[in-house]
Amino acid sequence: MNLSRLLLVVPCYNEEAILNLTYSTLKAYYAGIKERGLIAPDSKICFVNDGSRDKTWDIIEELCERDDTIIGVKLSRNFGHQSAIMAGLEKYIDEFDCFITIDADLQDDINAITSMIEKHREGAMVVYGVRGDRSSDTWFKRVSAESFYVIMQKMGVPVVFNHADFRLMDRRVLQELGNFKEINMFLRGIVPLVGFRNDKVIYDRLERAAGETKYPLSKMLLFAWNGITSFSTFPMRLVLYFGVFNFMVAMVIVAYIFLSYIIGHTVPGWTSTMLPLTFFSGSNMMALGLIGEYIGKIYEEVKGRPRYIIEKTINE
Repeated sequence: MNLSRLLLVVPCYNEEAILNLTYSTLKAYYAGIKERGLIAPDSKICFVNDGSRDKTWDIIEELCERDDTIIGVKLSRNFGHQSAIMAGLEKYIDEFDCFITIDADLQDDINAITSMIEKHREGAMVVYGVRGDRSSDTWFKRVSAESFYVIMQKMGVPVVFNHADFRLMDRRVLQELGNFKEINMFLRGIVPLVGFRNDKVIYDRLERAAGETKYPLSKMLLFAWNGITSFSTFPMRLVLYFGVFNFMVAMVIVAYIFLSYIIGHTVPGWTSTMLPLTFFSGSNMMALGLIGEYIGKIYEEVKGRPRYIIEKTINE
């Protein structure tokens, strides 16, 4: 059996506190699975620097100088996590047989990689790393994260429950993924759309070994909102439903006005004037803002700007 050349793509943003530990951990693990004959000896690890403001790129350069199995990719600025992943994948699509993406914080259990490779050898073209449970999370993060996946699925976005960006993809899948040209990439929804035979590997998420999370609550909410608006028109349909509701409320108010006129209670009151005014004006502004969000997405896509720009590569 021919061994698959595996490229491990690791997006990095301000990871100087943990990057050396990440390298040594992945390097030791890679050596082990090479010795066991699970992957080809010339498989490599690619660190993608997503416009870090600390010494992340300096560390990557040092690693590349002493280890030719490490590839360094430097983006010209910060393009975002999803674009950094795509930069590493698309740059070397013709040089490797399969690809695994994993974050630099080591919270995704690297031991799950073995199971991913085995499932790929059994015929799976995509293997999703799925968290077994969220007992290590705070109550708020657990509820908010699980609610995110439920809402996305209800809106028709084909996300895999409790799956982030820890996955294996065959080169054929990546070639088809390249046909998705949108600027606002949301890989958790796009990869399932590609299709092909897929499987899952269940793992327990670990604590971050060093450094700080790059996804505080504000960024998590923004990421969730970007995923919803990039994949589903359901929020715009809600505007229609809301408009119908407003119309029905307006008809009730009209009936009340006519009834008041008939029975002689026609003295206008401040409450009956201000309440409908604030309700309808507020709802209209919210609807316009939601429509504007989608128009903004269209504007970004029509311009057709590149998702990322690679400034420099090492050890290609």
